[in-house]
Amino acid sequence: MASRTEDQVVSVDGHRIKLTNLGKVLYPETGTTKGDVIDYYARIAPVLLPHAEYRPATRKRWVHGVGTDDEPGQVFFQKNLDDSTPSWVKRRPIEHKDHSNDYPLVNDLATLTWLAQIAALEIHVPQWRFGRTGTRKNPDRLVLDLDPGPGVGLLECAEVARAARDILTGMGLDPLPVTSGSKGIHLYAAIDGTQTSDEVSEVAHELARALEADLPDLVVSDMKKSLREGKVLVDWSQNNGNKTTITPYSLRGRTRPTVAAPRTWRELASKNLAQLEYTEVLARVARRGDPLAAVTVGHLESLEPTPQRMAGFDRLEKYRSMRDASKTPEPVPDAAADAPAGNSFVIQEHHARRLHYDFRLEHDGVLVSWALPKGVPTETATNHLAVQTEDHPLEYGSFEGRIPAGEYGAGEVTIWDSGDYELEKWRDGEEVIVVLHGEKHGTHRYALIHSGGGAGDSKRAENNWLIHLMKEQPAAESAPAEKSKKAEKPSAKPAPGRGTDRPPSPMLATLGDVSTIDDEDEWAFEMKWDGVRAVARVADGTVRLFSRNGVDISAGYPELDELVAATDGDAVLDGEIVALDAKGRPDFGRLQGRMHLRKPSDVGKAVRDIPVKFMVFDILERDGHSLGATEYTERREVLQQVVTAGDVVQVPPSFDGDLESAMESSLRLGLEGVMAKKRDGRYAPGARSRTWIKIKHHRAQEVVIVGWRPGHGTRAKRVGSLLMAVPEGDGLRYAGRVGTGFDERALDEMLPRLKKLARKTSAVTDVPSADARDAVWVSPRLVGEVEFAEWTPSRRLRQPTWRGWREDKSPSDVAVER
Repeated sequence: MASRTEDQVVSVDGHRIKLTNLGKVLYPETGTTKGDVIDYYARIAPVLLPHAEYRPATRKRWVHGVGTDDEPGQVFFQKNLDDSTPSWVKRRPIEHKDHSNDYPLVNDLATLTWLAQIAALEIHVPQWRFGRTGTRKNPDRLVLDLDPGPGVGLLECAEVARAARDILTGMGLDPLPVTSGSKGIHLYAAIDGTQTSDEVSEVAHELARALEADLPDLVVSDMKKSLREGKVLVDWSQNNGNKTTITPYSLRGRTRPTVAAPRTWRELASKNLAQLEYTEVLARVARRGDPLAAVTVGHLESLEPTPQRMAGFDRLEKYRSMRDASKTPEPVPDAAADAPAGNSFVIQEHHARRLHYDFRLEHDGVLVSWALPKGVPTETATNHLAVQTEDHPLEYGSFEGRIPAGEYGAGEVTIWDSGDYELEKWRDGEEVIVVLHGEKHGTHRYALIHSGGGAGDSKRAENNWLIHLMKEQPAAESAPAEKSKKAEKPSAKPAPGRGTDRPPSPMLATLGDVSTIDDEDEWAFEMKWDGVRAVARVADGTVRLFSRNGVDISAGYPELDELVAATDGDAVLDGEIVALDAKGRPDFGRLQGRMHLRKPSDVGKAVRDIPVKFMVFDILERDGHSLGATEYTERREVLQQVVTAGDVVQVPPSFDGDLESAMESSLRLGLEGVMAKKRDGRYAPGARSRTWIKIKHHRAQEVVIVGWRPGHGTRAKRVGSLLMAVPEGDGLRYAGRVGTGFDERALDEMLPRLKKLARKTSAVTDVPSADARDAVWVSPRLVGEVEFAEWTPSRRLRQPTWRGWREDKSPSDVAVER
C-alpha cells in the first residue's frame, strides 16, 4: 500500500474503492491504524475467505476506534446492508416476520476491503451457507465455543478442548482448534451437510452434557452466569441456525488487535498458550499456511458455481438460438437475470403440435424447464415422463399468448398455475424435490428424477426424467393429464357427504429445544397434545376423519361428528385426537383403547368408557379454497372464525411471543411439550418443516418392532419384552428391548398381533446374542413409541418405557429423534 495516511482510490478485483482516514488510530493501545487493518485483511484474505464465503455476514463496526479499558469505543452491530453499500457487493436476503434483511457475502477481496474501510473489524457468520440458488443449505461444520468463566482461563479451555477432541474423534469427526481472539477457544469440525441446524445443535448439546458429566468440576453446559464461576462454558448454541460465530482470521474489537486464530493441537498443549495478534498471525500463515484448511475441503464445492466455472457460461444461448424476437411474442432477453435468486415456478398449458404442460422452476437466474407430455401426475402410483428442455428466461414466467405458426413451439400458451416453491433437494442432472405453493391449485410436493443418459444412450434419453407426486401429498384436484379409456369410465357414486377425495396430508414438525427459538416475536406457541393426528374434512353436513397416513378413521370416533355443528360452512381442519385421564390430561396409553376398534358395538362401548376430544389447531381449506399459502397468523384468525368450541371439539389458544410461559403451562398441565410455529409460516402438506418446531419435556422415540421375547412368572405365556429397531441408511439397526410400561390390556392384545407377523429370521443383523437367545422374530411392520433416558454409546435406548402403538405411523415414517 503506497500510503498509510493519505486518502486514496484503489482498484480491487476490478472495483474502485475509496479508502479514507487511513491514518486514523483504531487500536489506541498499539497505535494500529485503519491503514494497518486494511492491509491485514488484504494479506489474510486467501485464508479467511474460504471460511466466510457464501455465509451471511453480520458486522461489528468501531467507526471511532475500539477505545481503551477505561473508555471503550462505541460499537455498531449491523445485519442489514444500508443504501451506501456498493452495488457490486454480493448479498442474500433473509426473511423475518415483517421485513427482510440483506446480508453481504464475504466472497472476495473487494468486499473484505470495503468492510475494512468502514471499520467493520469483526465479521461473524453462521455454520451454514447459501447455495447457488439462494437456498439455505444445511450446516457444513459443527462448532463448540469454550468460554472461560471467572477464575479460569485459556489453559483450562485447552484441557476441555482435548476432552472434546476425544469424543468428536470417536464420532468420526476431525476437530480443529481456534483461539478466539477474546478469552476462549473455538472447536471446528467439518460435517457432511446431511443434518439440519436443529439436529446439529442437538448433537452439540448432547456433547456439552457429556463433557459436563466427565468433567463436572471444570465444565458447565448451562448458559446461566451464576453457574460459571471457576468453570468453562461449553457453548453449543453456536450451531443454532440463527446464531453466528466470529469468522476464523477476523480481527476482534478488543483493546489490542487480536485475531480468531486457527491453531494446532500441539500448540494447545503448551503452557504458554495465548491469544495471537494480527502481526503474529500474518507471520504464521506465511510460514505454515492455514491449520484450519481441512474444514473447508470438499464442502459441497461440487455444487457451487465458482467464478471460473461460470465465466462465459450463457444459460440462454440455446433458448435464443431457437427463437427470433421479431417473429415471436415470447421474451428473448440478451442474458439470464443477474439478480438475487428467487424461488418462483410456473406450469404452462401449451397447445402446440400436441398438448403438453411445461414445468418451470427458477434456478440460477433462469427457469429450468421440463415438458410433461402426459401432464402433471395426479396419483402417487403413476409417474409421468418429464423431458428436460432448454432453460427459459425468468420473464417467461408471466408469458401467455400465441406463438405464430412456423415458429418453434407454435401454438397457444396459458398459465395453468404459478407461485413459489420450497426447495428440499437439487442435485444437478440427478434429482430435484420441491414443494409448490400454487395460486390456483394449492400446495403439492413433487420429485423429478433423472432416468436416462447412461453410456450409449441417445441424446433424447439424456433429457428424460420422471416426475412423481410425493406420497405425503394429496393429488391436485384438477391436474392436467391425458385421458385414458379407464379414466373416462364413470366412478361409483360415493355415499352422501362422503366424497372420495382425501384431504391434504398433515404438515410435520421438526424436533428442537428452547435454544432453537432465537426471536420469540417471530413465533407463536401452542400446547403439544399427546394423541393421534387427524385431518377432518367437514362438508355437506358430514365429517370424515383421516389419519396421518391417509386412512379413513371416521367410524372409530363417532362423537367427532360434533364438528358439523361446530364448523361454519365446509372446511378441512388439522388437529389431534386425545383421550383425557381423571385429571383432564391427555393420556396416550388410555387412547390405545380407541385406536383399533371398528365394530359398532365395540366403538359404542368405548365412546362411553374412553371419550375423546378433538383439539383443532389449524385450518387447511375453507369452503373449497386452499389456505396453504396463507400465513399462520391469518390461518389462526380464520380458524377462530370458522370453529366454535364445544364439549368435544376445542380450539386451544396460542401463546404469542412467550415461550417460557408456554413451557411452564405445558409442564403444569402435564402435557408433552410445546409446538412453536413461525407466525409467517405457510402450511406445507406432508412436508417436515422448520417453521414448526416441537419442544418436548421428555425424550421419546418411535420404534419399529422386529421381535419379542417370552415372559416369565406372571408374564408366562405373554410377551416379556419387545425388540426394537430404528432406521439407518436403507435398512434398520437394533435399538434395544423394552419390557416396562405395558398395561394388562396391552399385554392381552399384543401376542395375537405379533404371531400374525412371525418370521424365521431377524430383520436386523446386530442383535446381541443375549437378546436374540429366545427371541421370536416378526416382520418389521408395527410401530410403537417409547420414552427413554438417553442413547448409550452403543446406540441403544437406555431405560425405555412403552408408551403405546402408533397406529397412525408406518415404518417409513420413523426417524431417529436427535
